[in-house]
Amino acid sequence: MTALRAFVAVAEAGGVTRAAGHLNLTQSAVSMQLKRLEDNLGRRLFNRIGRQLVLTADGEQMLGYGRRLLALNDEVYARLTDQAFEGEIVFGVPADIVYPHIPGILQRFAAEYPRVRVQLISSFTNQLKRMFGRGECDLILTTEEGIAAGAETLARGRMVWIGAPGGKCWQARPLRLAFETGSLFRAEVEAALDQAGIRWEIAVESESSRTVEATVSADLAVQALIAGTQTGHMEVIDHAGQLPPLGDMLINLYLAPVAQSPLAHPLAALVRQAYRVG
Repeated sequence: MTALRAFVAVAEAGGVTRAAGHLNLTQSAVSMQLKRLEDNLGRRLFNRIGRQLVLTADGEQMLGYGRRLLALNDEVYARLTDQAFEGEIVFGVPADIVYPHIPGILQRFAAEYPRVRVQLISSFTNQLKRMFGRGECDLILTTEEGIAAGAETLARGRMVWIGAPGGKCWQARPLRLAFETGSLFRAEVEAALDQAGIRWEIAVESESSRTVEATVSADLAVQALIAGTQTGHMEVIDHAGQLPPLGDMLINLYLAPVAQSPLAHPLAALVRQAYRVG
């Protein structure tokens, strides 16, 4: 398991140097563990191109098995030795996709890992990605039109127009819009309206998602969200084609290496499961 943990750490960290730091081992010790694993398997797991290590086809297959084996090993050890996981995870989620999945995910994780504290940070995708890059978040979800290296797409969501239940303000021109400051959805909406020749104005721009929700639910403005993520105070506008169609957004997961944040990986597994089922 020690050799396997070293292999997974190197694959996820992108090199021996960073993996050694995560594992609190010397670089030579990590390299020795990699060699031991390759010798035991009789397979090359990495191609060494200069100072860079690139997974072979066998290495890519082994990485999937390795992650599962380590997770199972750690779970069995914790349960049978009565040493419950303790610690804190910082989980970043954009405010517009907290619902419907995040409350249930946190509830299930708390039941399985009662001594682990999850700090939920709700912010904008760009800010969450900056925090993740600085190591301030263990895992984040994002809403993006594309996907960056190292991330995985959990779902593709259709953007829809959202307004107050039974509201009429979507029929007014100029169309009044409400968005959080820095929202990636805003540019998509404005471009669609411009292309359709529909006049619009920004009625509310706020750092607070609650302010935007209150404005929309009061039928003072409309916004756009990924289908299924709106709260009960708002609904999808049945505009019968009077508003332009909007594009899709990806919901992506960014996850720190297991050696850097092992507690985040069980939480990430619950996130993946929720999006597969949902």
